[in-house]
Formats: sequence, structure tokens, C-alpha cells
Amino acid sequence: MPNITRDQSGNIHVVYGDGQKILYAVSTNEGKSFSSPIVVSSLPGLAASHMRGPQIAATSKGLIITACTEQGNIYSFIQESANKWVPSARVNDVDTIAKENLMSLSADGELAFAIWQDLRGGQNAIYGSRSMDGGRTWERNKLIYASPDGSVCECCKPTVLVRGNDVHILFRNSLDGNRDMYLIESSDGGNSFGQAQKLGTGSWALKGCPMDGGNIVLTSAGTIETVWRRKNMVYAAEKNKQEQEIGEGKSCTMETVNNKNVYAWIDGENVINAFGHSTVVVVLPFIDGAHVFHRVVAAFHLGLRHARPLLDEYRVQLLRLILAQRHVVALELLGQHVGFGTRRHGVLVFL
Repeated sequence: MPNITRDQSGNIHVVYGDGQKILYAVSTNEGKSFSSPIVVSSLPGLAASHMRGPQIAATSKGLIITACTEQGNIYSFIQESANKWVPSARVNDVDTIAKENLMSLSADGELAFAIWQDLRGGQNAIYGSRSMDGGRTWERNKLIYASPDGSVCECCKPTVLVRGNDVHILFRNSLDGNRDMYLIESSDGGNSFGQAQKLGTGSWALKGCPMDGGNIVLTSAGTIETVWRRKNMVYAAEKNKQEQEIGEGKSCTMETVNNKNVYAWIDGENVINAFGHSTVVVVLPFIDGAHVFHRVVAAFHLGLRHARPLLDEYRVQLLRLILAQRHVVALELLGQHVGFGTRRHGVLVFL
């Protein structure tokens, strides 16, 4: 699935996989248009489906891409110039241990941190590695969390968020028969981590893996907020507070836009976008080669009455494009990519 990041200059960078190819494109005009994709590298056995795929992050030293092979090795690439990427290093220091291919990458300033599900101990645990030189080298791998019951939830993607010297990791655990979401954090750049904290007051007793991770953001107020699924419901939870039910569905994600939380998830065959109680969202599909995306071209933090003229202006074009391109493989929310699998019908919700 595609992955996206924004650099300090506001440029939007997208990476995705197509067969063995790692492809990259950039927008310098806030997502209105993107460059033609270039091939970063050809990686045999590239894992790039079912929430797996290359990851991208922007550091003060440049852009980093990480990509995992089906064999379980994670490789990094750095951008030398606008159209030139070069391989830099292998991230995992033990061979073929990321066989689930579930990984995440985040960066802020000089600090970049990669995490993944790791099998070197025989069962899946959360491991990570830090880079302080823009992805040119990676430090010794670190065990971040291992479940006392043996394995974390095997097929749910973990997520990492780096802000300043803080590293926040969201993952689904497998503990006492429950598949609940946990948060584990470091305040010293990933040198050490505290105790993992369960999110929410409820639990999900489940024998199998739901194959559903979540997402984590840092708001402008400095609070950590998360979104995740339990059973057939999507919940939002601020750190150390009770979870709030926001809708029925799965495969959820979130972002913060203009001090408001943005949520997206799948409900049946529909992609649901929720921007609070008084926001109108206008979404237009666009095509890049064989890949179809949704782009948010306008989000109005206004009442529907005030946004109606703008909504009417876009509506004819919006409906025409959605009818022309029903199959969506990804959703882009104001510069934050959200992967949703294939062949989903786009649906707009005006709240």
C-alpha cells in the first residue's frame, strides 16, 4: 500500500510498490498535482499489499524509504537528488526475521525510527532501530516489546510516531486471550522504553488475528491520540483516557488538521471520512498509472450552511468522477495517506 509524508517545506512525498518496483512521486503544491513516478529501486520479493509496503519519512538530512521483502529483510534507501535514490543499508541486523513484512517508519529532525514485527526469538515481537544520519546507517536492533504470552498479534501492523526526542509506538497485543491495542513510549530518542499501556477499558477476546492495526497522532495541544478497532467498532482514545466509539467498521486511521481530528475507516464496501461534527469534505479521485487514489481537495471547518456554495461548485464534477472510477486502492487525506486495500467504493459523509 502507498505511504506518504510531508517535509518541513510542505512538500508531499509518496512511495508505493508495483511488482518488484519501489515507486516515488512528490507534490510541491499541496497535493494539487504530483510528479511522474520514478523508480527508486527494484527489490525482488517486495512486500506491498494488505497494509504492507514501502514506508517514507523526512528527516533534516533528507528523505528515507524503507522496504521489506517477503523473505523478511528490510532495506533502506536515501534520496541523493530529485531523481536519484540509492540503497543505503539493511535495517534488520539478523537475517530474514521480518517475515510478516509489517513495519512502520517515522522521523523528526535528525531522528528516524523504524519498527517491525520480528521473529528472531521464535515468536513475533516488536523490534526497532534508530538512524541519526538520514538513513545512511542503522543502529543495533532493539527489542521494544515481547508478549508474556509468547507473541504479539501476528498480522496487525504496528505504527511508530516520532516527535522531537519522543518515540510513540502503537501495536496490537495478544495477552490473556485478548487482542487489544497497546501504547509504548520512549522519551530519550528510543534508547529505552517504558511499560506498555493498554488502550481503552474494554477488551477483545479473540483466538485469531483481526489483521487490523490503527494509527497515532500528536495534536497541536501536545496530546497523544489513537484510533483503532475492537470487534466491529472503531474507537478513538486519548492517552490515559476512556475510549470513544466513533463508528462501525474496520481498517481505521486518523490525522489532525487545523486542530481537528480526522478519522477514516471502512464500513462494508464504503470508505467513511469523518471530520468532526461541522466539517464538509470534498474528495476527488485521480489516477496515476494503474493506481487510483482519492484526494481531498477541500475540507471546510464550517457549518454545512456556510459550505453549501463551495459544495455545490464541486458536486457535479465529484459525482461524475466517482461514477467513472469506482475502484479505489488508496485514500489521501490532506497530505496524510490512508491505505484501504483494493476495490472499495468511495463514499462521502457530510457531517
